[in-house]
Amino acid sequence: MTHNMWKYRIFLPIITAVVLTLLVSVYYYDEHGMLLLENSGPYVGADYPVELGMSGKGVKVAVIDTGVNFAHPDFITNGKNSDLLKGYDFVEMDNFPQDTNGHGTQVAGIISANGQLKGIAPDAEIFAYKVSEDGESVPSKLIVDAINRAILDDVDIINISLGVNMTHNQIQKSVNEAIRNGIVVVAAAGNGGPDAQSIGSPGSNPNAITVGATYNNRESSMVSTLKINDEHFQVLPMVGTKTISKPIIADIVFGEFSREQDLKDIDVNGKIILAERGGETADEIVYFSDKEKFAAMNGAEAIIVYNNRPGIYFGELVHEFTSEGYNPSIPSLSMTQEDGLRIKQMLSDDIVGTIDVFNHPDFIATFSSRGPVSPFYFKPDLVAPGVFVNTTSVNNYYNITSGTSYAAPHVSGAVALLLNKNPETSPEQIKSILVTTSDVIADEYGQKFDFNTGGAGRLNVTNAFKSEVIFLPPNLTFDLSSQKNSQTNNIQIESIGHQISELDVEFPKSDYVKFKHELVGNELQINAELTTDEILELEERAFITHKDVKHQIPIYVRISEASIEILQSTDGLSFMITEPSNWTYAKITATNKYTLEEDSISLTPKENSVLKIYESGQYWIEANIKADGKTLDVYDVVMVEPDSVSEQSLVSDVIVSERALIILAVIFGIVLIVGLKIKNR
Repeated sequence: MTHNMWKYRIFLPIITAVVLTLLVSVYYYDEHGMLLLENSGPYVGADYPVELGMSGKGVKVAVIDTGVNFAHPDFITNGKNSDLLKGYDFVEMDNFPQDTNGHGTQVAGIISANGQLKGIAPDAEIFAYKVSEDGESVPSKLIVDAINRAILDDVDIINISLGVNMTHNQIQKSVNEAIRNGIVVVAAAGNGGPDAQSIGSPGSNPNAITVGATYNNRESSMVSTLKINDEHFQVLPMVGTKTISKPIIADIVFGEFSREQDLKDIDVNGKIILAERGGETADEIVYFSDKEKFAAMNGAEAIIVYNNRPGIYFGELVHEFTSEGYNPSIPSLSMTQEDGLRIKQMLSDDIVGTIDVFNHPDFIATFSSRGPVSPFYFKPDLVAPGVFVNTTSVNNYYNITSGTSYAAPHVSGAVALLLNKNPETSPEQIKSILVTTSDVIADEYGQKFDFNTGGAGRLNVTNAFKSEVIFLPPNLTFDLSSQKNSQTNNIQIESIGHQISELDVEFPKSDYVKFKHELVGNELQINAELTTDEILELEERAFITHKDVKHQIPIYVRISEASIEILQSTDGLSFMITEPSNWTYAKITATNKYTLEEDSISLTPKENSVLKIYESGQYWIEANIKADGKTLDVYDVVMVEPDSVSEQSLVSDVIVSERALIILAVIFGIVLIVGLKIKNR
């Protein structure tokens, strides 16, 4: 297969979060031998609407995946057995999308299993669209076909727990078409983290609800920290490691490979051991459990094992080769090779490390894909439990799995509950409710996750269900400069069946921007005023309380050296570069928010062009301005009114492309030649 062909293959986003899915173990049984099946649902507040009688009944959810095992007892209980199977198999081209891989069954179970395991919306109806047999790859065309079929089948929600590592235009257009038809599209962010810009289609679509993954409400949802000389280092707790009630503060010593012979002549009592992964030779196997055991036997307080190759890894203490009766007794952490070698060099001086290991269910999973994908919106939109999630398996039982694939169906289930309550709610309104009612979450050091990592926050179904107001848009962006030191953005407030009562609005205190607001009717006008000359980017939140439900409005502020003015006329959009005054060239790009179609023009101080717009709606404006040998970027958003829309020429309507012109010319030439030959005869 050629490189270009592979480029358009769609990969399930490292379906089970790479190695994390091997963490299925006997630890997750309760005293009765029953699987603890319902950790993640109550943790995100999904039990509240179910207790009120809302269960997703009558809501149709499309699962575009590897099919679904409808023979599972938890689907039979819900009437979803093989005789009532809904959907389509795009692999075999038939009406029986049975799952032989397991991924789709796991996703569907989180949404609406209704047996021993209770999904988020246990009475929602599943439509399975099988686009992959083995769970590894699928042509993009099948994804597009499945979305189009879901539109024809009049589903209410589409869950897509797969994606590509780039923006795929046809997938994006199909997602937008589904949303225009009133279908809520929920997409997994992918498992390309912690790298930035690792979200592809459909997760990168601005109108879809893109979901990243947090840990889960389990004792196993642990994080760890390491601080040396006020500097923080990334460390991961090994699976099965011992937790601690208070931080460990101790000297750090190098323990080679932490084998018995390595520690014989080293004083490690009461200290933290830094050790290298593996052994002296490539074929020497030294289990993490052995490293921990010998460290503990010699009195060490904790052990940190750095990788023997670039990058970080997930260590596992308890596995099939662990010696019988082994029980971890000290914290065991993993670290990158780069950080490990750096700390090893620091050991020439006596250094003290501070280690903490604690439960943190709202921690963003390392594998969860990050943004940015665009300067005009953030991705993911929100996060949900995606680590150690209990769900249905293809073998008619249950398993525990990890990945953003399993975070997304938590949100799809939540959408089903909201539609159960208010069936007429639009996809845009649903997205706003979920974003603005999510819980703000922080990292292991108490710092709020940035928007490109954790979106607005973690799914809170209870808050979403209780909310009686909708804020559109659900987030704001301010673009300021010294020439444009103030900007006002408006939020429309819509009620859900009740009159809007008094709102309590709180803004963050900032050293750079002053916020103020005014409520005019059902419109909240928010003004941001620049109080600094510094060039920077800020992430803030406004908090709005209505009837005891606290909503948040994520706010992104950009402060640029450049500034533009946008004018609308019957000819289209024209632009004025107001800052810097010595600019020499500018490229302006306008992107339609809904169609994602782009148009660009070039400007110089002597020549100003008009950008023709052929469809009204909201447009994202990006200006790349050259001045003094550097490029300055500035952004704006404009609502193009119908009277600024240009009429397309007859040529552009009928002859769609240059290629079409060439084809027509060739055909005309052939006809002409044939005609001449006939005439000569």
